[in-house]
Amino acid sequence: MIRRALPAAGLALALTACGGAQQQQQQQPAQSAPVALDLKTSTAAAATGLDKVTWNLPYEPQTIDPIRSFNYAENTALANMCESLLRLTPDFKIEPGLAEKAENPTPTTWVYTIRKGVKFWDGKELTAADVAASLERHLDPALGTWWGDYFHTVEKVEATGPMQVTVTLKQPDVLFNQAMATAAGAVVSAEYAAKKDLGSPTTGVMCTGPFTFKGWKPGDSLTLARNDAYWDTTLAAKSKELVFRFIADETTAVNALRSGEVDGQYFYLPPAGLGQLKESTTGSVTLGKSLTFWTLLGAAKSGPYADPKVRQALSLALDRAAISKVVFQGTAAPQRALAGAEYWGYEQNTFKQAYDALPPETQDLAKAKQLLTEAGSPTQPITIAIQGSAATHEQTANLIKATGEALGLKINIKVVPVEQYGNLYSDPKAREGIDAFFSTWYGNVPDPLDIYTVFLAGGRTNFNDYPAVDADIKKARAEYDPAARAALVTGIQDKVTRDVAWMPLNNLPVILYMNKRVTGAVPSFPYLYYPWAAGLGAA
Repeated sequence: MIRRALPAAGLALALTACGGAQQQQQQQPAQSAPVALDLKTSTAAAATGLDKVTWNLPYEPQTIDPIRSFNYAENTALANMCESLLRLTPDFKIEPGLAEKAENPTPTTWVYTIRKGVKFWDGKELTAADVAASLERHLDPALGTWWGDYFHTVEKVEATGPMQVTVTLKQPDVLFNQAMATAAGAVVSAEYAAKKDLGSPTTGVMCTGPFTFKGWKPGDSLTLARNDAYWDTTLAAKSKELVFRFIADETTAVNALRSGEVDGQYFYLPPAGLGQLKESTTGSVTLGKSLTFWTLLGAAKSGPYADPKVRQALSLALDRAAISKVVFQGTAAPQRALAGAEYWGYEQNTFKQAYDALPPETQDLAKAKQLLTEAGSPTQPITIAIQGSAATHEQTANLIKATGEALGLKINIKVVPVEQYGNLYSDPKAREGIDAFFSTWYGNVPDPLDIYTVFLAGGRTNFNDYPAVDADIKKARAEYDPAARAALVTGIQDKVTRDVAWMPLNNLPVILYMNKRVTGAVPSFPYLYYPWAAGLGAA
C-alpha cells in the first residue's frame, strides 16, 4: 500500500494504514511523545579575543548590499558590518540603534533622532543625510529592494535636521518602525549609497559596525576586520579578524567543522551530519530561539485541498512530533500556529491564551475522518511539491502521504529540481497543478502580524488567494495600541489556523556549531540583524 520509503520511527499512522480498515477503527495511532527543547539566546562569554576566527556560510553571498540582503548568508555577514536605526537584541527586544530615539507624532509620521558621535569606517561622521539616502534606496524601483513589503506604505523620506530624519507614510503602518531593527533599516554612507556596484566584491560597503569590510575573494572567502573606533563600547569586537568561507557542500562543511578548519557555522535546517557534530570532541552544538518555522504552504484554488475541511483533516491526523524526531533529528518542536512564542513581543498573555485555545498539535484521527466525510470524501488526488535533493522535504512528504492514505486521501508527490523550486514563490505558472509546497519561513520582528500579513488579498505570498483576513490585517497594521492590535492579530491567527491556510508543522531553532576554542556567538535568530560576532573570542 505504501510505495515510497518511509522513515523507520514514529510512523504509526503508516503502519495503521497497512493494517486495514478494521484495525484503524479499533485503535488510534500511537502518538509520538512531545518534544521539549532547551533553546538559548546566548553562549558563554569569551575570555579574550583571537587574531582570527574562521566561519562558514552555507553559500557565497550574491551581494552585501543591505537592500538585497534578505537571506541567510548575506545577513550573517552584513549584521556585523552595517547597523540599523533600531536594534533587535538576542532576546527579541527592539532597542535604539543608530537612532537614539524614534517618535510617532502622528499616525503617518516617524521621526528618528540620529545618534551623535558615530563614525563610518573612513572616519566621516554619521548624519541624517546618510540615513535618508539609505532609506530612500528602498523607494527606487530600479534598485529592486527585497524589503519592499515594509516600504510600500512610505510616501517620502526627508532629512529634516542635521541629525533628524522624518519618514512620512501613506497610511499608518506599525510594521514599518519595527522593520527598522532589521537590514531594512541598515545605513551606509551617502557616498556609497550612490554607487551602482554597492555590495559587490570590488566595492563592498561603508558602514558603522564593529567589523569593517576588508576584502572579498569571489569563490573563496569574505574577510572582516575589527573596527577599533566603534562607537558602542559594549559591543566592541573582541577578535581582530573574521573570515567567512563559502563551503556549500554539507558533508564537506561538517568535516571542516569537525577538523577545526572552520570554527563555526549557523544551520537553519539540521545537516545530515548533525549527529557527528553533536558527538564531536572538537566542538559543540547549541540550539537557539528562533522565528523560523517549517510549514506546508497552501496553493490550491480548486480541488480537494482548496476545501478547508480537507486541510483541517490532514492537519488533525498528522504526527508533528514524528516530523521533529525523524525529519529534524529531534531539533524541531511541534507547533500549532505559524507564529510561535518568540513572536510575542507585546501583550504576551493575550497571545499565549489565544495560542492555547487553538487545536492542539496532537493527532485526532476520528475527527479528521469525520471532516473528510463532511467534505464529501474526495477522490481527486492532492499534489504536494517538494524540493529535489532535500531530505527534509522528502521525509516530511512521505509522512504526509502516509497520513493521507490512512484517511483515504490520495496524495501525489511532485519533485521540483532545487534550481527551479524558488520559482514556486514568485511565478503563478510554476505553481500550476500544485496544491501545496513545503517551506522554511520566517518573519523578521517579534510581532505575529509580521507573519500573518502574508495573507493580504492580492499579496505575492497569498498563494491560494485566502480571503478571510485581509480587512483585519489592514486594521492591525494601522493599530499602534498594543492591546487593540493583539486583539485583531489573535483573531486573524484563529481564522488562519483553523482554516489551515498554511499548515503549521514545526518551529525550527537556530542550530549553532562552535569549535571548542571559541565562544561568545549569539545563538538566537536575531543573529541575522545583530552584530553576533562582536563577542566571539577564545573560550
